Amino acid sequence: MGLTLDRVYGEDCVRGLTRLDQGSVDLGFADPPFNIGYDYDVYHDRRGAEEYLAWSRRWIEGVQRVLKPHGAFWLAIGDEFAAELKVLCTRELGLHLRSWVVWYYTFGVHCTQKFSRSHAHLFYFVKDPDNFKFNSLDVRVPSARELVYGDKRADPNGRMPDDTWMTTPVLPPEVATRDGFILRPQDIPDRFPPHSDTWYFARVAGTFKERKGWHGCQMPEQLLGRIIRACSDEGDVVLDPFAGSGTTPAVAKKLKRRYVGFELSKEYGKRIRERLSRIKPGDPLIGPENAALSAPKTKHGRCLSRERPKVARGVSRSPIVAKANASLGQVAVANREYATAIAEAFMAAHQGYSADRVLSDIALNDRFLRNCRMLGIPGEARDWNHLLLNIRKRGVLSTVDTSRRTIVKRNEMDPFIFASEISWRKVSKESQCSLDDIFCNPTLAEQFDKIASSIAPGFSSFQYRWAALSVRKDASLGNKLLSTIKLALAPGAIGLSDSDRLPNGPGHYMVTVAKTRFFVGFASSLRSCPLFQPDKLGAALEVMGQRFRNDGDIQIQRRSFDFAAIRKTCKDSDQVGWKAARRAKLLIKFQPIANILPSCPAA
Repeated sequence: MGLTLDRVYGEDCVRGLTRLDQGSVDLGFADPPFNIGYDYDVYHDRRGAEEYLAWSRRWIEGVQRVLKPHGAFWLAIGDEFAAELKVLCTRELGLHLRSWVVWYYTFGVHCTQKFSRSHAHLFYFVKDPDNFKFNSLDVRVPSARELVYGDKRADPNGRMPDDTWMTTPVLPPEVATRDGFILRPQDIPDRFPPHSDTWYFARVAGTFKERKGWHGCQMPEQLLGRIIRACSDEGDVVLDPFAGSGTTPAVAKKLKRRYVGFELSKEYGKRIRERLSRIKPGDPLIGPENAALSAPKTKHGRCLSRERPKVARGVSRSPIVAKANASLGQVAVANREYATAIAEAFMAAHQGYSADRVLSDIALNDRFLRNCRMLGIPGEARDWNHLLLNIRKRGVLSTVDTSRRTIVKRNEMDPFIFASEISWRKVSKESQCSLDDIFCNPTLAEQFDKIASSIAPGFSSFQYRWAALSVRKDASLGNKLLSTIKLALAPGAIGLSDSDRLPNGPGHYMVTVAKTRFFVGFASSLRSCPLFQPDKLGAALEVMGQRFRNDGDIQIQRRSFDFAAIRKTCKDSDQVGWKAARRAKLLIKFQPIANILPSCPAA
């Protein structure tokens, strides 16, 4: 690319676009001046119509040139020139219009002599109508069949947003009206649902936390998030010719895309760079994903003619409200209602599985978090996941059917369970967090997945996480039987180069690296345990900061595991606990650096 990525350049966009390589951008988004006389610091926003259209042609041609063959271009524009620019792009420049989205916003400019403006146009163009990128799974929304009716026939991936304009023919009696019209759209959340082509996002008003304060035309992060998720992948290049307040590059960075932008104002450019310096890839987007559900309804707001309600309202009622309130005892009313909403989000996402499965399965957790956003629950992913575990502990979910079992046999986990435990120990040591804390926090969970994958590649995030939960469960069983277990390891040690001398049956083992106790584990077959492969063991050692120069630095002690003998002394149901107890005793004695030790918090 002619220009360095992940930068916003302080120059005119027409000139800047000429310095970008042809076919180097995956997605372009432009929110240009509307030519309505807005007071920018250096740009004059009141040109003649022909001059404005000629200038628009130049920069749109520049965007078209740098788009890849499968590239997409989104244009945000007001009423004044929407028709002309749509015709320019499609009939004259050859772009193809896939959607004409109406962005409806609140807190628009107040007018006295005409209807107040409360919308903008979003044109979605592509270069090739048969070759474009559109990530439908990233923008699907829960269906009524799923959220309202609990119908098992609902597509677990949600439904594609449609282009139907939604209206409500019958208004609820509590909705305030004047001359037959509702006063505020959030009084009827389904009037502007997220799956229609009328997008309801609050404009970033001056009192909003999201507002940067130095630019009056600021797009909501959630609106850009929908566009960037739908039309680009992680690592793709996102272009904004009018960087303005820096929202497009900020959202691109948060969503792990590359970005390049232009901004004519040197002062705006300086502020953008400051904003970007405070952002890390993976940071959550600011603002509610569903504005209708996050804003208070009119009847619950401040009113000059009546007192403000004393009880928090607005959370939808479900059959488990009474159960939730009783279980949560004297918890604040608002928190009880949030807990109820969390339970509703879980019921619409869990597909019969337990809360642990929803927490460790990325697909299920994404659905749960998406439902939390749809319900307008305050907080972020980490808060919602923690609250899910809290309400389960308090018995709020006891009436929810979670009988669908997750069956992963223990011998199936042999190739990667050691990697899960080492990763758990590493992340827990650095963050001082429990396993639940790690899986509740998307950033820590992703770190856990990456470390486990670096040690034992080729498995899914769910497999790594479920194996860690199995380690924790085994430890709990083993601790109950510690006093009845005799400690024993083979007196001799085997070098890494002689690992083929290990018995082929199940057994415990301990790995020692340069006289440092490294890891204690169990395998169905010691000889075929993947950890004893030099590449995987080397990766595990590197994660824990250990090095070795030759095979002589690595020694393995082992103890065969005789299932026949176990069956004579304990019930079948106790075999897992008996095995875990022996392992726990080894951990207590040798204190290996890569295990979760019994003295560490188990949860």
